[in-house]
Amino acid sequence: MFIFIFQAIWFFIDEFAGKDIDLIIVGKFLFYYSPNLIPMVLPLTVLLASIMTFGALAENYEFAAMKASGISLNRAMRGLIIFITFLSIGTFFFANNVIPAAEYKSYNLRRNIAQMKPAMAISEGAFSTVGEDFSMKVDKKHGDNDQLLDNVIIHQLTDGGINDKVIKSIDGELVSNENSNILQLVLTNGNFYQDVKAESRDKRDNYPFAKASFEKYTIFMDLSNLNNVDLEEEKVKNTFKMLNVSELDYAIDSLEKDNQKIFTNFGENVYKRTGASNLSLRNRVNRPKKDNDKITVEDKEAVQSLIKTNIDSVISLVEDYRQNQLVDMALNTVKNTKSTLEGKKWDLNRRTKLYNHHILSKHQKYALAFTCFILFFVGAPLGAIIRKGGLGLPMVLAIGLFLSYHFIGIFAKNYAEDGSIPPIVGSWLPTAIMLPLGIFLTRQATADKAVFDIGNLLSKISGLFSFLKKKKPEVAK
Repeated sequence: MFIFIFQAIWFFIDEFAGKDIDLIIVGKFLFYYSPNLIPMVLPLTVLLASIMTFGALAENYEFAAMKASGISLNRAMRGLIIFITFLSIGTFFFANNVIPAAEYKSYNLRRNIAQMKPAMAISEGAFSTVGEDFSMKVDKKHGDNDQLLDNVIIHQLTDGGINDKVIKSIDGELVSNENSNILQLVLTNGNFYQDVKAESRDKRDNYPFAKASFEKYTIFMDLSNLNNVDLEEEKVKNTFKMLNVSELDYAIDSLEKDNQKIFTNFGENVYKRTGASNLSLRNRVNRPKKDNDKITVEDKEAVQSLIKTNIDSVISLVEDYRQNQLVDMALNTVKNTKSTLEGKKWDLNRRTKLYNHHILSKHQKYALAFTCFILFFVGAPLGAIIRKGGLGLPMVLAIGLFLSYHFIGIFAKNYAEDGSIPPIVGSWLPTAIMLPLGIFLTRQATADKAVFDIGNLLSKISGLFSFLKKKKPEVAK
């Protein structure tokens, strides 16, 4: 846990640096964030502890004494099996109740910290949000307090949140005090660009703008609203990591219904825009047209079968003089449909990923509990087989097995997020892979065998070759 907390410090140090935050706030954030590390810490801990414990017992011939007294390995493990069962149940309740609450606290605290003193967080080579209306990028900061800026680019939002004003300068300087609510930025040797709203529609395609040069330009940014940040304020409440199983079930059901409705409506709109619904299907199926008449599934299947049979038969449904118009209309419809699909693709993928995230989050709570139980049956018999305790070989084996489990989980999660594999499979795949390994090692340890019996394997291979030698004379005959 100590190692993973230091990893979290290294991960979030960029967000805390330069914010003038005391150690109490940093400690509070780490306290809130630490439960999120349990899904990584606990499986590794169970695996390492079981290998070290049973490896030390086997190394000191304790298992030999137990077997001489008529105590089998399964009986020796019985007390720990009961303990690991309660640990797995407790892990589920911890993941279902404590981790969502901790995520709620840490997320909101981190969000509030990110808003504090943005003037001190102007980074080099990237755009930084300063105030409510400014986004600024500098190539280099230098000076005693990094107050001198080189190659400054500023995007300023006007009323309505429109980004139509750009300021570029060769040099810049932060003159005001860093603790002040007013940030004074003095720019030198630059240009000022602003889009001009065209009066007529014909002139909009020319994108008119105004340009001005300046030798010195001063900008005042009011940061009072951002510096007076309430670190205890909690606004975000409904991300998938903050929900327990019952809340996730409700969210999954709602998302499924919403996605189904949105996907269905979008598909129907795309189908109507293709023009297939305007074909003379009703005349072909010999039924009258009504005002509230709709294209049925049979009509759609009829069009599809007609297109698959012969594309020219679709054109023959209209008069000769309208066939060229139909081809042009079809080309324009395909282009418009393609543009519509490309524009809607991001939103549909976002909805799919959000839905998959909720399913992953739900099943990972169950999978974590089973993982602790299964990894115990991987580590305990493996320690009894290798007969090594301490922090040497057991540490190497534990880290190797855990990294395999962790990397499989990462790949499965990434594939499940975009729907390449079902999210349920992505949640349970690393646990399912560890299950046969645990069964195999337990059977080997119970039978007092090595992990891989080289002698038995070689005998089987030699037996295979002897079988082939016996068959060769029969083939010759």
